[in-house]
Amino acid sequence: MTRERVKEQLKQLAEQEYRAFNQKLLPGVPGILGVRLPKLREIAKQAAKTDASEYLGEIRDCRPEDLYYEEKMVFGMAIGYAGMDEKARSGWLDVFVPLIDSWGVCDSCCMTYKWMKKHPDYWWDYLKRSIEAGTEFGIRFGLVCMLAHFVDEEHLTGIFDICSQLDSRDYYAQMAAAWLVSACFVKFPQQSYVFLQDSRMDDFTHNKSIQKTCESYRVSGEWKEKIRVLRRK
Repeated sequence: MTRERVKEQLKQLAEQEYRAFNQKLLPGVPGILGVRLPKLREIAKQAAKTDASEYLGEIRDCRPEDLYYEEKMVFGMAIGYAGMDEKARSGWLDVFVPLIDSWGVCDSCCMTYKWMKKHPDYWWDYLKRSIEAGTEFGIRFGLVCMLAHFVDEEHLTGIFDICSQLDSRDYYAQMAAAWLVSACFVKFPQQSYVFLQDSRMDDFTHNKSIQKTCESYRVSGEWKEKIRVLRRK
């Protein structure tokens, strides 16, 4: 499938009302057509099943400012759906991650990468490098992938260490860290509570972690009462 064919499908599926809705959720993000997520996944799967390398190569050769929001989304998802080895996939992710300029593209694509669980050591190291690179959405990409695929006993201490050492005041990076901590609390409340008691996260991220945990329906009222007192002034 070619880029032109994908663009044609995206424009045919665009909805003006949904475009306006997305523009409110993603203020300042350019090039939004207004295509719903299930349709984007369908197109990405089509692109991945045909000649994925042709389509991915065409997007790689584009200027980022020439890509629609939905094209970036399809590109990231197609990397997830296409059959390839770890080295090839990480190479395409090296192209994709710098294109991310919104939480929408980042989060939806991260949730697609279920194959990370099959080779956890390889991808854990890859995500750590993305976070260490220090860009706002590179950090968010790493943290949200960890949230989606690495919240388990083996990686829990590593997640807490990464959140403690995070040196970013970028909003979307901080919010991803808070979301990740709250996801850890759902599965591992006692360990997460101990972490929050003496967390070295900045005040904003620390308090947002508590807020997002308290907003979760999967955390008991008793735990919420205990962590509210850990908020910093």
